[in-house]
Amino acid sequence: MNAKRKKLYEGKAKILYEGPEPGTLIQYFKDDATAFNGEKKAQLEGKGVINNRISEFVMSRLNGIGVTNHFIKRLNLREQLIREVEIIPLEVVCRNVVAGSLATRLGQEEGTPLPRSIIEFYYKKDELNDPMVTEEHITAFNWASTQEIDDILAMTVRVNDYLSGMFGAVGITLVDFKIEFGRIWENDFSRVILADEISPDSCRLWDTTTGEKMDKDRFRRDLGNVIESYAEVARRLGIMKDMPTVIQGGLH
Repeated sequence: MNAKRKKLYEGKAKILYEGPEPGTLIQYFKDDATAFNGEKKAQLEGKGVINNRISEFVMSRLNGIGVTNHFIKRLNLREQLIREVEIIPLEVVCRNVVAGSLATRLGQEEGTPLPRSIIEFYYKKDELNDPMVTEEHITAFNWASTQEIDDILAMTVRVNDYLSGMFGAVGITLVDFKIEFGRIWENDFSRVILADEISPDSCRLWDTTTGEKMDKDRFRRDLGNVIESYAEVARRLGIMKDMPTVIQGGLH
């Protein structure tokens, strides 16, 4: 069926196809796992299925609290119908606990809770390794306006508050996450909405009691049991009952 559709873009973890109606796209979740800007690669059977369901779950609930995003509906195990947006070339990272590049870049101990959340911007450019940028860079190069930056910051804070509570309620600490935004146009006016995905690929999730990693760091750091950990996140969120039996059993 995919062969009959026009492929518009293929990234590391997803493919975008032309949608059935103008202004829509079909987002396909692959099983590909990558790390270190694509230097490390693997196929993890079932990853795309789980990420599709988790992202559907999260985006639907964010829509419900007024955080407008591109998600329309899930079509099948691996595909979602989404709104077409003009992607803003920024990765927005919100951090609640010291981890990953923040620990290595600033020499801070991983696992240290931050006194307040930190929001960072990275220029979305693989060939440059997604360098960190400031609001001054963003406005100087016209990647986003001052008003759009304000809207992005406000939405990121809301997403963080909601996800921290949602994951916290099932014994998971939201350490940090990466999100992206896009513009939708209504006549001559544009509005910023949340785009891309929210899943264990884009969030650091630690078991609140044990500190065990339940996210993509299991792949980055060769910790094993990647799919089992992703499936455990889905189970705690209450969406495993809708998964295919093969996923419920845990794939290796």
